[in-house]
Amino acid sequence: MINEDAIRKYLIENFKGIINVNVKKLGSGVQGSGFLLELESLEGVKSYVIKTLLSEGLGHDYPSDRASVFLLDLDEYKNLPKHVRAIDVLSEMHDGTIKSIGGGKEYYLLMEKAEGMNYFYDLNEFSRKNHIDAYDIKKIEIMTSYLAEIHSVRKDSKTLYWRKLRDTIGHGECLMGVLDTYPEGTLSYARMSEIIKKSVDYIYQLKPLYKRLSQIHGDFHPGNIWFKESSSQISGVRSTDFVLLDRSRGPWGEPADDITALTINYIFFSIKNYGDIRGSYLESLTLFFDEYIDKSKDVDITKILAPFFAFRGVVVANPVFYPELTQEQRELIFRFINNVLDSNDFDYQRVNDYL
Repeated sequence: MINEDAIRKYLIENFKGIINVNVKKLGSGVQGSGFLLELESLEGVKSYVIKTLLSEGLGHDYPSDRASVFLLDLDEYKNLPKHVRAIDVLSEMHDGTIKSIGGGKEYYLLMEKAEGMNYFYDLNEFSRKNHIDAYDIKKIEIMTSYLAEIHSVRKDSKTLYWRKLRDTIGHGECLMGVLDTYPEGTLSYARMSEIIKKSVDYIYQLKPLYKRLSQIHGDFHPGNIWFKESSSQISGVRSTDFVLLDRSRGPWGEPADDITALTINYIFFSIKNYGDIRGSYLESLTLFFDEYIDKSKDVDITKILAPFFAFRGVVVANPVFYPELTQEQRELIFRFINNVLDSNDFDYQRVNDYL
């Protein structure tokens, strides 16, 4: 339903000379409902229609999904001959008032500034030492504790779990979208298709596991994790914490999305520096999985990872993002992706076997 009183108030305030507004429901379909608005003035009655979208299914799960549909409608209805015109896009605020969000040429996000050093710094430093130290271990413990905690918040929605699986393959920011940005000749279309097909087959094995739907960050990669230190003047003890940037693609999903977003970087940085996975990178990868599984009790996570590793793998193998990689190093990543997709259970203790 719509907030009829708020809609009436908005129309009277924004359309000149309106004396009264009548609202009548026209009907409902598989996507949403339509309402007839009759605006009475001294000049007569002018009629409009207001459209809503249902809140789950067909990619309309979050308010931002529905807003994006309507904003595109507002931009494009007028550009097709014989099409009705869209007048505005309306947003109902938390206090029940109605606000226009239509008509923008571009949209921007204003947010707080993060302080500290992102985790890419640590990954680069790992190449200068053979073993991780106590401070590195502490950071991994902090990150895995955080992920285990947020992933413990569950939601019962088959629709949202299936959406996360679908988006991981088909979203413009995920597997297929990233592959579309590859420069010609980096990876043949046949090999791209092979990765995509394997990933689709894998996510259909995961569809019955929708009870795993959890709160997630959605882009838990090193550039979005900023560590900040503080020291007590009294005890001299150094404490460590982090702040996150850029939560992405919805609040609910599969925990494997967050796990692979970070752990692919231990693999990527080690391949870039050594041609295999060793030293501080291997120790970090192993510790991360050991700690996360121990804290979350998610012993099935290794059976879920493959399509998420495929997505994150094509990100780090992308010449647009990482032009410094050699083609041989990219091939190791592509081999890792395919071999993980061919496996039913990712054995992080034998990660080099996937290269």
